[in-house]
Amino acid sequence: MAELEISIKCKSVPAQVGLTAMGALMPFWALFIPFLLGQFIQLVLLNPQLALNPWLCIAVMALLSSIPLMAVLLSAICEDDRILVSKEGLAFPLRYLPGLSFRRERLWSDLQHVGVSWSSTVEFGANDYLTLFFKSGGTVKVGLSQVSKADLEQLLLAVEVWSGEGCRPPELIDFQNTLQNESKGIASLSYTQMWEEELRRRFSATSFVPLEPGHELAAGHLKVVRQLAFGGLSAIYLAQRNNLDLVVVKEAVIPANADVQSREKAYELFKREAMLLTKMDHRQIARVLDHFAQDGRNYLVLEYINGQDLRQLVKQNGSQPVEKVIDWACQIAEILTYLHGQTPPVIHRDLTPDNLVLKEDGTLTLIDFGAANEFVGTATGTLVGKQSYISPEQFRGKAVTQSDIYAFGCTLFFLLSGKDPEALSVSCPVEAGVSVPFELNQLIERCTALEADKRPSTAREIHDLLSQIMPSQPVSAVS
Repeated sequence: MAELEISIKCKSVPAQVGLTAMGALMPFWALFIPFLLGQFIQLVLLNPQLALNPWLCIAVMALLSSIPLMAVLLSAICEDDRILVSKEGLAFPLRYLPGLSFRRERLWSDLQHVGVSWSSTVEFGANDYLTLFFKSGGTVKVGLSQVSKADLEQLLLAVEVWSGEGCRPPELIDFQNTLQNESKGIASLSYTQMWEEELRRRFSATSFVPLEPGHELAAGHLKVVRQLAFGGLSAIYLAQRNNLDLVVVKEAVIPANADVQSREKAYELFKREAMLLTKMDHRQIARVLDHFAQDGRNYLVLEYINGQDLRQLVKQNGSQPVEKVIDWACQIAEILTYLHGQTPPVIHRDLTPDNLVLKEDGTLTLIDFGAANEFVGTATGTLVGKQSYISPEQFRGKAVTQSDIYAFGCTLFFLLSGKDPEALSVSCPVEAGVSVPFELNQLIERCTALEADKRPSTAREIHDLLSQIMPSQPVSAVS
């Protein structure tokens, strides 16, 4: 999405119990209230003088009507379990109203301080809280165990981007970094290992140094929020566009020792492909918003997608069920059908679990095109990309549409096994000890054939084959 507008589920055990209780009591109220009303009418018939007392009648009717109204109100309070976050501010569930002086919507400018109480572990307990303090009065205490880690990362990112100076104390920054490291699978690294890895990334054989947070690009229209990934001759940043929207910026650098002809050829390739990518329009492909060059570096600006990439998901939850992988495979096949159906065909070149983001509604979005990788590779004569997912012909610098199909098969292997495939080889889930339908195993082997002409010729063909593997499963139509 182009701007930060997210809904964070904040489940509470008392609220869940209350909602269940209210739901269970609804049939009881439906019977009990008419019974009480009947008893009152019978009492009036036996004692007609009671009907002459209007205040008694009003009191009884108010009592009888207040019971269902109270039940509905309590159900609404218990059912409201979302924290809504936008660039303007936050809106909290109804149950937080007493602590917020009954003002559930608060602007970011009203946020004074965010505190965190946690036990130095990402396995949160009942006493671990995130507390938001507001200048106009009121606090909100959010239990860390009540929010998923992915949503918690998004909330902390929103605080980082939209809140004012001084809202994030050192302990909150430390907590956020720990949470992000854990989601990337590096929580178990020692500080020495992390420092050595940082040195290797920042000061490799090249002189490339990534941009720091706060760095401005495009005449101040883009401001770097944080580095998402970097290494070699490229980097990916989360940035703020025009002080409003969140975007992803992919950066590529040509080393100074590249010859002039290679530099010019690479830049023309990058510019041509960037212009082509800006025309892409598909609901499951992150839009390329802009491209530009600055200070000898070249940039793609992409739509920011809120969600968890498939590599993080597998790291946290292990290999995925066959039914779920087939559903995702159908979605990926739809995306590739769209890309390869363009004139000329668009080759993604970097289809991996890292570049497939799962949104809250269960749909996948393809992010981060490999145009910058191709750009750097052309200029330097070296291969840039994730080797386990690169086909032999792409390894030789001759990527075709079947190269994306090879990466597609490698991605399915990873989702089913939880392991990256062996580079430049045929992937076979069964040989890796994974129990999958014969047809699915055969399809993955075909997709990862070393010769491009031995793979399925189109993504549409793959979609049709998937529908035959599990005909009982709903398979979405190819767009």
